[in-house]
Amino acid sequence: MSNRIVLSNNWAARPHQSPFMEAMLNGTKRAVCVWHRRAGKDSASLNFTAVEAHRKIANYWHMLPTAIQGRHVVWDSVNPATGQRVIDQVFPQEIRVGTNNTEMKIELQCGSTWQVVGSDNYDRLVGSNPYGVIFSEYSIADPRAWDFIRPILAENGGWAIFIYTSRGKNHGYDLYEMAKNNPDWFCELLNIDTTLRNDGTPVITKKQFEAEIAAGMDRQLALQEFYCSFDAGLFGAYYTEEIKHAKVGSFTWNPRKPVHTFWDIGLDTTAIWFGQESTDSGRVNIIDYEAAPNISFQKWIKELKEKPYTYGIHSMPHDFKKRDWKDLSSGPSMAENFNFPTEQTPDLPRNQGIDAAKNFLPICNFNNTPSVMRGYDGLTNYRREYNDKLRIFMDRPLHDWASHPADAFRYMAIAWPENYVAHNSAKYKVIGASKTTRDRITKRPKIRNQNEHWR
Repeated sequence: MSNRIVLSNNWAARPHQSPFMEAMLNGTKRAVCVWHRRAGKDSASLNFTAVEAHRKIANYWHMLPTAIQGRHVVWDSVNPATGQRVIDQVFPQEIRVGTNNTEMKIELQCGSTWQVVGSDNYDRLVGSNPYGVIFSEYSIADPRAWDFIRPILAENGGWAIFIYTSRGKNHGYDLYEMAKNNPDWFCELLNIDTTLRNDGTPVITKKQFEAEIAAGMDRQLALQEFYCSFDAGLFGAYYTEEIKHAKVGSFTWNPRKPVHTFWDIGLDTTAIWFGQESTDSGRVNIIDYEAAPNISFQKWIKELKEKPYTYGIHSMPHDFKKRDWKDLSSGPSMAENFNFPTEQTPDLPRNQGIDAAKNFLPICNFNNTPSVMRGYDGLTNYRREYNDKLRIFMDRPLHDWASHPADAFRYMAIAWPENYVAHNSAKYKVIGASKTTRDRITKRPKIRNQNEHWR
């Protein structure tokens, strides 16, 4: 009896998966697969990786938006048809040297390694030098992970595969639009009308599609999941309608007007929006955006002072005074030492702040630079947390990479200069930052109850 293992192991590409497999096996280095939910995106890319790991000894990653998702979707996934763990089918025990459950890592006898990782911690993966990376669910992942990894793959000649369903016109849409017109990329969009099993039957029928809607599935969500429609906004997103009324274009820095900054200080990432009064009366120009993990407040101050802007105020969240930064320095004392005047953003409840952002978005002009568009992308991806068991959206945001630009923008909507932007609400009135440091507001009123206004 032969002990020989043939890869791919106990798996054959379906007709709709074959063009992708052939392209990658023939040397394509970049691929975008916008396939519907049951088309077998992860399965095809995993089995390609198993083959590639034996053709090229190197490190390989299968990246989900978070490591927890990676464990659920890939590492612990079981094929219901066979009862076998997916990774045991793709990487049978006979070809392994070791398996690390904690790190979700497999070492192969050939010398290659394969690991499940999360894009939420991409900056902690420094030094691993992957040769092949699969970006699974890329349309809801942090796009900065690709910016971080692409120079590595460019240097070592490695490959990247992006597999996802559509989630509105965000970075996933932009990548698809670029790739479909780029001859160096494999690019494919497959809906339920174009995917077949090996026996020629549809993977998902139109009857099943309509049955899901009849059973209560939102039609727009069904069009995303089964027809890969980019037209519907991200399901559960907070700002889908409001952001349609914002403008995107060339709205550059005006040296005659002060620039105000609005910060979200995160334990993992700090995000900062830069805005100034527009010459178009009643509008706000969003001229810049910065976000990065593991940067001390002192370094942020230095970076902002190196920009050419004349600043008005730097509006900080309510926990600015309570939190020590990564260099263990006190924020207020550091700001004072470096002549960096700050004021505190009014501490409104999150839901009221989201309402403020909804009112604020339609008057915003976003400068179409890569940095601002990354923040803009975060606003389009900011969404409610979904309870899979109850099949409902919770009354709280999902905490992921989009939370940082969204929280900073929420603070901006609350703290923008009151003599420039007026909001009408039954629950609050925005108290804004002054236009000059000379008449900065130093005291903020408190809400006595939810029915009173800010005064």
